[in-house]
Amino acid sequence: MVFNSYTFIAFFIIILILHNLPFSWKVKKINLLLASYVFYAAWNPPFILLLWLSTVVDYFVGKALYTQTNKHKKRGLLVISLIGNLGMLCFFKYGSFLLDNFVHLVQLLGFHYQPAKPNIILPAGISFYTFTTLCYTIDMYKKESRPVRSLLDFSLFVTFFPHLVAGPIVRPPQLVPQFETPRTASRKQLMEGLFLLSVGLFMKVVLADGMLADPADAVFNSKDVLPGLDAWAGSLAFAGQIFFDFAGYSTCAIGVALCLGFVLPQNFRFPYAATSLSDFWRRWHITLSSWLRDYLYIPLGGNRQGRWRTYLNLMITMLLGGLWHGANWTFVAWGGLHGLYLWVEKFFRDRKEKASPMPVTTTALVLPAYGRKTGVFVSGTTGELIEEPVPHAALKVMPQQGIFNTRLKGLPYALLVFFLVNITWVFFRAGTFAQAGHLLTSMFGFSHGAHPLLKTLPMVKVGVVVVLLLMTQWLLRNTKLTDVAYRLPWWLTGLIWSLMVILLILSQESSGSFIYFQF
Repeated sequence: MVFNSYTFIAFFIIILILHNLPFSWKVKKINLLLASYVFYAAWNPPFILLLWLSTVVDYFVGKALYTQTNKHKKRGLLVISLIGNLGMLCFFKYGSFLLDNFVHLVQLLGFHYQPAKPNIILPAGISFYTFTTLCYTIDMYKKESRPVRSLLDFSLFVTFFPHLVAGPIVRPPQLVPQFETPRTASRKQLMEGLFLLSVGLFMKVVLADGMLADPADAVFNSKDVLPGLDAWAGSLAFAGQIFFDFAGYSTCAIGVALCLGFVLPQNFRFPYAATSLSDFWRRWHITLSSWLRDYLYIPLGGNRQGRWRTYLNLMITMLLGGLWHGANWTFVAWGGLHGLYLWVEKFFRDRKEKASPMPVTTTALVLPAYGRKTGVFVSGTTGELIEEPVPHAALKVMPQQGIFNTRLKGLPYALLVFFLVNITWVFFRAGTFAQAGHLLTSMFGFSHGAHPLLKTLPMVKVGVVVVLLLMTQWLLRNTKLTDVAYRLPWWLTGLIWSLMVILLILSQESSGSFIYFQF
């Protein structure tokens, strides 16, 4: 079941009605849990068994980890959770990929080996819910939060349908406490939730699918030599498409949860207004980048073990982050290119600091503390991670600049970052390195005998949408959509909302599935 379907609208209306009837809180939670299983079963019912297995194993392993005092037994329990979650992920998501690469390696060594092609179906959202349960068991191992008291609450935490298939990736302290006391949406929450749901569907259906999907598909699927303008139009179209598609899903998820009285973490903060590559990753898919930071980058040593080890840790994190997105070497190249960008950025930042050292000020990173007494923060001066726990009392929060960012300072850096990120999207979208290389050579004018592919209207649509996207992100980079809605005159907010709904109704183009469902 997808948010952009009439089936979901009917499903959601029923859930809203049931959630607001005078049932006990336990009955309401059971209703939400059953609804989440129905939501997931719409793709492939047997895969609910994987959800149950992951939920039950990690619930009991997590409780045992928290109370276990024997170091060896504690590590053994953690290994059970890691093998269960990562083993399941590796089999379903990377089984064919690993087998294909093993066959290529054996054939390079001169042996003929051709096994039967495995018929493995990828369960929807497996990357998201395995990361959700993994962070729970790791936190229990470190005793960084308390065990969930109820299997019902833990099951609902894992399978809560708004975030189940494509995030945001939630952590127990962010959501579990909300299940402990009765919740229904206030009138304000309901209006905000419906507004965010409308915005998310508009981003997906009208902008991603209706305006940008066709030009992007035409360019990336073309086997002909393309003019530079066509190649850039296709690349820019995909840059806009993937943002509107994925940010649209996250916005829908946050809105749906809010309509039920629950708050999910923000997952996007106008990433194409980022003025550095590290800033981009504090704005794009925030819950994944913070997960990789806290559960991979920092355990590897972070930036505590010297410059070269920091570079290595950055690259390992970004390569594995790329592989998380898909079982293809092009995703690894996408992550590696981002790792290279971060290397270069850190190199020049370190040189600048060495030449003119500045005092460090501490500002909260995108997702500070998660209800803990201490957390991981970022330097407000340098942008570097401060990985030692910092007391909340030491925080100095950056002041807001108002609803609209009218300053042009930093805009050239934002455009440069968008250009560099757009290059990486070529590897993300292309199915093979040959396809990526073909498009990149066209983009940089190394194509000869090219014939135009896109007509004038699609080119104009891509140009207008991307320009408006960049302008909007820059103006709103320091605020949130709901803040904008409240600060604008009520009639203007109502007019914009009405126009979005009308365009949604009139739109006939939608791919159905969201791009990140495949991950």
